Amino acid sequence: MTKGEWRMVNSDGRKQRILVIDDEENLRHMLQVMLSKHGYLVDSAADGAEGLRSAQENDYAFILCDIRMPVLDGVGFLENAMAARTSGTIIMMSAYGTVDTAIDCMKQGAYDYISKPFKVDEIVLVLKKAEERERLKAENRRLKEEMHREYSFASMVSRNRRMQEIFSLVKKICDFKTTVLILGESGTGKELIARALHYNSRRKNAPFVAVNCGAIPENLLESELFGHVKGAFTDASADKVGLFEQADRGTLFLDEIGEMPLPLQVKLLRVLQEEEIRRVGGSVLKKVDVRVISATSKNLEEEVARSRFREDLYFRLNVFSILIPPLRERLEDIPLLLAHFLEKYGSTLEKEGVHCPAAVMQALMEYGWPGNIRELENCIQRMLLLCDGDVLDAGCLPDQLRGGRPTAMTGEPPLDMAIEAFSIKRASEKLEREMIRKALEETGGNRTHAAKLLEISHRSLLYKLKEYGIE
Repeated sequence: MTKGEWRMVNSDGRKQRILVIDDEENLRHMLQVMLSKHGYLVDSAADGAEGLRSAQENDYAFILCDIRMPVLDGVGFLENAMAARTSGTIIMMSAYGTVDTAIDCMKQGAYDYISKPFKVDEIVLVLKKAEERERLKAENRRLKEEMHREYSFASMVSRNRRMQEIFSLVKKICDFKTTVLILGESGTGKELIARALHYNSRRKNAPFVAVNCGAIPENLLESELFGHVKGAFTDASADKVGLFEQADRGTLFLDEIGEMPLPLQVKLLRVLQEEEIRRVGGSVLKKVDVRVISATSKNLEEEVARSRFREDLYFRLNVFSILIPPLRERLEDIPLLLAHFLEKYGSTLEKEGVHCPAAVMQALMEYGWPGNIRELENCIQRMLLLCDGDVLDAGCLPDQLRGGRPTAMTGEPPLDMAIEAFSIKRASEKLEREMIRKALEETGGNRTHAAKLLEISHRSLLYKLKEYGIE
């Protein structure tokens, strides 16, 4: 195969087939010779009826079809081919005076049209554009299928009875628009449950939009959620679509909802009740069809009692609540999660077939996992990077696992001091700060890769770096 032919093949290496349908024998011959030189396998037909039979009997990547032909013209061919769901991207060929007809054909399902007479480069360019479109469509289908598989119930790893009950509840409520409040410590997989609710529902082909309410400054959060109009504030140089509009007909996941400021809670409550939004600085109300799933590591009932969270919003969000147990209360899942992460990162890190000896497994089982599944995942990924052979040696274990307890952070008061002071907020902040520092250290200061390790957006990481004063 020549260098110019590399694009004209299927994923399995076979040359792509083209069907040329035209009543002019000289043009069919010219296209057959020209396209063959560019690496295609070319068949031809003298009219629409013959072309339709050939298209139904063979699998073509592309079909070039003239509009004016005897027996069955190009319009008739297109109608029959679309009705029969014939494979192949159809490109119409039109002479002067049939361009309007060609455009009508595109409205009925043809990909494009080429005006006669045409140059060789024109038709090759159109075919390459069509190939790229088909490649992108196939890639989009593949990514959607992978997404659906990743968040299907079959991919959820757990032997724990409480987790099995959660999976059962998710199956029952996934198709309903009812709001769901997911509770649990940081790193327990709250977003995973939210995505499972979305990708197993009727909304699975619509957007899933996630936002961390605690990672965006208060003065920007309203604009992020509802959008803004040009001139609404100093930096509003253009209209902006908010996350509610982006999630229309889909799901909006509000992570760390307990961090939402009180003034914004009022506006969120109104959106949930009226199902319509108004952009910041705007006057037009717009209806939105969005399922809202929220999550928090805070005790919202306690927040309500202390007047830090609106009671009416709490009841509006808490129609269904799901409490995810921490990893230390589902130790039977650690071997399953270990196997899952070894498989997940083994291929990407070229460390396939690595297994875990009993001593290392015991260390994993004895550790308290304050960062829950996220910490376990990062730990396994780190150990895979450090291991030399096909065994996770004890020397690859992080320091905190060797003693069975998390270690204190350099230059910071020990984490145990915050715990002894009964400050969940301080303990969470210190743990978050430590994990950010470790992620940056692991990635050599690369913030984009660190954000992926931490499973947060790059923008969220930048906010937290500024909040914690981390260089």
